[in-house]
Amino acid sequence: MHEREGAAQGIDLSYELFDFAASGQDESSLESKLEQLQQRGYAGVNVTYPYKQSVIAHLDHLSDGARRVGAVNTIQFCPAGRIGYNTDVTGFSLSMQQGLPGAGMGRVLQMGAGGAGAATAQALLDMGVGELLICDFDSGRATALVERLAEQHSSQRVAVCTDVAAALRGADGLVNATPMGMHSHPGSPIDVALLDSRLWVADIVYFPLETALLAAARAVGCRTLDGGGMAVHQAAAAFEIFTGRRVDVERMRRSFVEFSLAKHPGRAEAPA
Repeated sequence: MHEREGAAQGIDLSYELFDFAASGQDESSLESKLEQLQQRGYAGVNVTYPYKQSVIAHLDHLSDGARRVGAVNTIQFCPAGRIGYNTDVTGFSLSMQQGLPGAGMGRVLQMGAGGAGAATAQALLDMGVGELLICDFDSGRATALVERLAEQHSSQRVAVCTDVAAALRGADGLVNATPMGMHSHPGSPIDVALLDSRLWVADIVYFPLETALLAAARAVGCRTLDGGGMAVHQAAAAFEIFTGRRVDVERMRRSFVEFSLAKHPGRAEAPA
């Protein structure tokens, strides 16, 4: 998406992947990698699972949005130092507005309280969710996120979920903000037998677009939203941070769809 948009705007832009897992690196390599890339003249980097929160310790400044969320997915290198941003919040919000218009917002269950979950939770509350229940395999992480959100919104609007089945019985929607469903983390974050056609179901995973959760949700008649829209909108905002130029979001969307279909044929829908 970034390289194609750069080419369309006449920018000689290179976007490279640095896969810590594949190269045997971990969180301890973050500082040295950021220093190396900064010295090599990169405009910035995107950060993904599982480093959106731990990378903050290696930054000089945070945007108001990143500070509010407590997670960073975009870092800009500039004379003032390393500046962390979060483009996931608006990315998810725009995807929801376009892909699930009119979705019920009375009660929503969110699976996942990591860096991506912090962003989607903030977006959901900003969009007016009346009651947001958050579940994570790490109960301490879920509690910490709920406490952070309660300070900004209201303790009446957000709580830790300990019973997924009970939460879903009274919910309007379900959001998967975990890595479950990715090729490297196959499966579903919930027992799909709990799904009901009255629910809408959103997934932030975008490779593959058709996760086990979404396939099961469609099979029972749920309205669904894949992670493609969030991927496109967060990338568009990151491109503007890196280059200082406005982006053609529809052109970026087409690039994403073409790449997605080439990698994973069989799903022809455009992301919302």
